[in-house]
Order: sequence, then C-alpha cells, then structure tokens
Amino acid sequence: MDVTEATFATAVIERSKQVPVVVDFWAEWCGPCRQLAPVLERAIADRAGKIELAKVDTDSNQQLARALQIQGIPAVKAFKDGTLVSEFVGVQPLEAIDRFLDALLPSEAENLVAQGDEPSLRRAVELEPGRADAAVPLAKLLHARGETDAAAEILQNVSGSFAAEGLLARIGLERVGTPDLNEAFAALDAGASERGLDLLIDALAVADGAKDEIRKIVVGVLDELGADTEVARAARRRLAAALY
Repeated sequence: MDVTEATFATAVIERSKQVPVVVDFWAEWCGPCRQLAPVLERAIADRAGKIELAKVDTDSNQQLARALQIQGIPAVKAFKDGTLVSEFVGVQPLEAIDRFLDALLPSEAENLVAQGDEPSLRRAVELEPGRADAAVPLAKLLHARGETDAAAEILQNVSGSFAAEGLLARIGLERVGTPDLNEAFAALDAGASERGLDLLIDALAVADGAKDEIRKIVVGVLDELGADTEVARAARRRLAAALY
C-alpha cells in the first residue's frame, strides 16, 4: 500500500489501532531499498494479515520524511496503537526482520487475556505473573467466590496497577472488618459505582487508621472507570476534598 502525506494519518496512525502497520520509507534511486523491499514484503505476507505494510516514497513526501526524522533510507518504522514503537535503518538479514515483526504481534499471554475466561487468565498469569490485565480480572473472580487468599497472592505479584492495589486494600479491610464498608462494597459489586464511591469517600471521615486503604480502593475503582467518565471526575473532586 502506497501512502502519502495526505493519507498517512488514516492509513498508518489510525489503522495501527487495529493492526500493527510497518512503514517502509524508500526512494526510486535507492539500491538498498530495492534489496530490502522484497524481503520485508515476503516476511509480512508470511504473517497472513497480522501486520500491514505501507510504503512511503521520501522524494514525493519530503515533509512527512522530515517530520518523522528520516535521515537515511531504507528506513522502517513500526506503528502500533497509534504510536511509533520500533524502527530500523538499512538492509537487515531475514532473521533480524523476523524478530522485528514478531515483536509487534500479541504474545501468548496477550491472546489469553483477550479470551478472558478463567483458565485462559490462569495460564496468562503463569506465563507473566506481573501482568495486571490478567491478574486483576482473575483475582476478581477468585475474590467474588470467597477465595481471598488466592486472590491476594496473585495481586502481590503485580506492581504499578492502581486496580490491583485497590483490590488488595479491599481484601485487607474485609479481613479486619473495620470500618464497616459492606454497603459500599455491595454497591460496587452490583455495578453501582457512583453509590459505592460516595459511600467509600464518606467513610474517610471516620476511618481512623484505614484512610489510606480506602483511598487505594477508591483510586483503583477510578482507574477502572477511566478518567473521562463523569462519575470518575466527580468522585476525584470529592476524594481530594475529603483528603486535603
């Protein structure tokens, strides 16, 4: 697929949100470009639609080449989820190209997470114990049926996830039973996020030593709701007022 400055945003950036797009920057006069092109094309074709190839003639699209800091060709840039994720310059052996392309494809754990059932999530956690998008939903399943120790053990392997931290904090408070947050937790479990958040934030005033744990639970719920929801925006304002 030939791409120009006019079509790059749609054909590459937007398209890469559905499937990885590899862009080959080349020129007619470039001998190494002619060497690389057939190898790259075959390697992408071998992946049967899992990766798409776009070609940009740098002579005809000089402004785009400058914007993407093309200083030598052939230059190959890979886009995924709308973002430049990897690149190389010059002719490469097939083995290097294969590694470059395979790194763009979902891992086994990613495919298992996409399936979303409990056996798949368990296998994904076995493969990548620190993977939050596998550990958190699996821990939720276990927690919902009362297997809190197993849920906590899984979550302890995860770092950098507000959702994991929040669920761990909830498990900890449920174990000690104070303060009484059963109504708030029941609302969250029933999908009444706004009601559950309101009850949790109200509880901060009488939480004594549990304030930080309640904050973690609220932040975890907000993280899962997403920053752009009205419920999350309102709860974030209330939480800030309650804490500070």
